[in-house]
Amino acid sequence: MNMRIYVMTHRRFKVWPDPVYAPLHVGRACAQDLGFPGDDTGENISELNCYYSELTGFYWLWKNSPSLDYIGTCHYRRYLINEQEKIFTGAEYGRLLGSYDLITTRRVKLNNSYYDGFCANHNKKALDMTGIVIRERHPRYYDAFLSLVNGTETYFGNILVTSGALFDAYCEWLFDIFFAVADRIELETGEDAYHKRVFGFISEFLLLVWVTVKKLKVLECKVGMLGEKAETKEMKERLAEYFFHRDVDGAKDYFLRRREERPDVLMEASDVTGELRLSMQIIATAGMERQAYGQSVLERENRFRELIRLFERINLTVYHYRNGMQTAEDAAFLREAAVSETAARVAVGMGRDDERKKKEVLEKILKDMGCHY
Repeated sequence: MNMRIYVMTHRRFKVWPDPVYAPLHVGRACAQDLGFPGDDTGENISELNCYYSELTGFYWLWKNSPSLDYIGTCHYRRYLINEQEKIFTGAEYGRLLGSYDLITTRRVKLNNSYYDGFCANHNKKALDMTGIVIRERHPRYYDAFLSLVNGTETYFGNILVTSGALFDAYCEWLFDIFFAVADRIELETGEDAYHKRVFGFISEFLLLVWVTVKKLKVLECKVGMLGEKAETKEMKERLAEYFFHRDVDGAKDYFLRRREERPDVLMEASDVTGELRLSMQIIATAGMERQAYGQSVLERENRFRELIRLFERINLTVYHYRNGMQTAEDAAFLREAAVSETAARVAVGMGRDDERKKKEVLEKILKDMGCHY
């Protein structure tokens, strides 16, 4: 079986040893050469990478890659993984593709509709025009687009493995839509690099539209991360500084500013360890404690790693209470760690239970802490 999975990258990395994986430098026309094959040869749109992100690699593969029975894409840090949480081998993909049309990421479950979430963070005109273009040029897909754009699911990452024929058909459909959209709207030039990547973002959702209408048999898999995003690491280091100086307001302002710049920071694919979400909980708890008591948890502990451990333990304890698994050890932890009523309320409030269930859980916790609801 003739198969190749292209690892999209914009920076140097250690290539995964399985020979089925091959690096492809996307946006190389606008960047320093990394020493990898790039998407700037032959027929290409490499110079438009700021708008298309890894899709400039898709376009290059569509127009220039050798004839392949199966073709795939992943990222230099993100790979599809099997049930044992190991990166798929070429042999595993070969077996799976005998049963599935396409292999991709698990769907992301959103809190609100895809449309509302996209428009709150990105160029609304681009998504609206995408719907108009689909209605005019690909009407067979419009009802599904309309239904799914108002739904709460999407794929992410433009990570997939499929047959060469289906990959070409998908690219032909996708770029026909996006080139028409680009002709009809003015692409933003003053936005930061993250928000410019409008077609890269919309394409993640359009894959769901395409496979739904095509009625493809899809295997959805976990995504494994190699290393941590530089942006995530930087955020944690900065937050650690704010916590060390017990600067709750500074930490909050920094977190909100970075989240506005990068709305994806709390997504599983970015916050792999969950420590940014825990940092958000620490900030909320410390701010509310200071208002209620005049001081916060940061007065007792200001080291980032220890704070993370403390709040992980708080959340584990809340999980035990939520599921009726609480022990004497959990109650002792709450008292010995001097967990405040506010910290308990915040931890319970972050769960997805309905309000009645949250109230029941909080009552049990506060009773064991010696507090009244």
